[in-house]
Amino acid sequence: MTEILYIKRASQVITVSEGSTRPKSGQEMSEIGVIENGSVVVEGEQITFVGSDAKAEEYVSTLNGPVTIINAEGKVLTPGLIDPHTHIVFAGSREKELEMRLKGAKYIDILKAGGGILHTTTKTREASEEQLIEESKKRLNRFLQYGVTTIEAKSGYGLTVEDELKQLRAAKRLNEQHPIDLISTFMGAHAVPVEYKEDPDKFVQLVVEEMLPQVAQEKLAEFCDVFCEEGVFTVEQSEYILEEGKKLGLAPKIHADEIVQFGGAELAAKVGAVSADHLLQASDNGIRQMAEKGVIAVLLPGTAFFLMAEPANARKMIEAGVPVALSTDRNPGSSPTESLPFIMNLACLTMKMTPEEVLTACTINAAHAINKANEIGSIEIGKKADLVLFDAVNYQTLQYNYAVNLVDTVVKNGKVVVEGGAIIDN
Repeated sequence: MTEILYIKRASQVITVSEGSTRPKSGQEMSEIGVIENGSVVVEGEQITFVGSDAKAEEYVSTLNGPVTIINAEGKVLTPGLIDPHTHIVFAGSREKELEMRLKGAKYIDILKAGGGILHTTTKTREASEEQLIEESKKRLNRFLQYGVTTIEAKSGYGLTVEDELKQLRAAKRLNEQHPIDLISTFMGAHAVPVEYKEDPDKFVQLVVEEMLPQVAQEKLAEFCDVFCEEGVFTVEQSEYILEEGKKLGLAPKIHADEIVQFGGAELAAKVGAVSADHLLQASDNGIRQMAEKGVIAVLLPGTAFFLMAEPANARKMIEAGVPVALSTDRNPGSSPTESLPFIMNLACLTMKMTPEEVLTACTINAAHAINKANEIGSIEIGKKADLVLFDAVNYQTLQYNYAVNLVDTVVKNGKVVVEGGAIIDN
């Protein structure tokens, strides 16, 4: 018998509807679909009713089977939050780098000294697949308590064929074991490992000729990503890798223009990337081309905050018609947080995004950034029942109370997985 979940009389239901066929841009990002005193009915894993409570009661009365009721009075219901850019599968920690940055060291300086990505690479290579799974589960649990129901998970801390596959296999197993859905991205071109420092083109060939085919053969990833940046991978190397990935069925993503203006946004448009991420230094021409090609800008204000840098110019991108999504960029060096709600706060406070734009960026646009908008990202009939109930009387409160976790209840695939802020052990 199908289980029925009746989320009753929320102060507001934020549907973020009418954005499933394409990401929202410009003024559309402010259209979030607020239903006052609304209710949602879930049958099995799917949403089957969205609307007023009076009509919900009438609808529920026609159903057969036991009904579980969640009293949502005084609370706000939103789609499950989606994080479209994380590096969650890794081993080790890099807390010492904070002090180095406070003393004036730059990100590239730390990387050249063997720190940064290369330090995490060493620790990840040393770790077993089981260790990666156990460490990552703790991070996933915290994501879940912050209302995140789907994340993208990148490789890129192995930088050998064996260790890149190990990361992706760990992510695949985590997707099977944990309530949160993990969408995997192959990012073998995350950094040039020490052993290829004198011949980075040889490493690029390793990525293309050995890593990519095995990733595709085992179906371990849906996307291919490259760190296109000064001192990392050139525009030409990045284009080569992304185009080879496309031939194997991996949709392109790109770390673009994070540290210097490097042509990454333009390359994202050229290769038809699903998203270009970071974009702190994106050129006006690059932004214009992204808007023309519908490339989603995945912005990471927490990374800029932690690196004490100016954030990306979200207002310029939104006004130019670029669809914007938001992410934690959860990683051990430049953004060690699982709090997507805090990232939403930062998007308002440091990038001048509105609360409505922020909600769109963390739901339907984030879903588009991982090619899942037909399944998740909005509260609409027929979509998966991934939902978050916040202890807030209206959606503006979510961004007014910064660095506070207001998540009360999380529903994943129609099942309550967080209740009263605590994870339920099903």
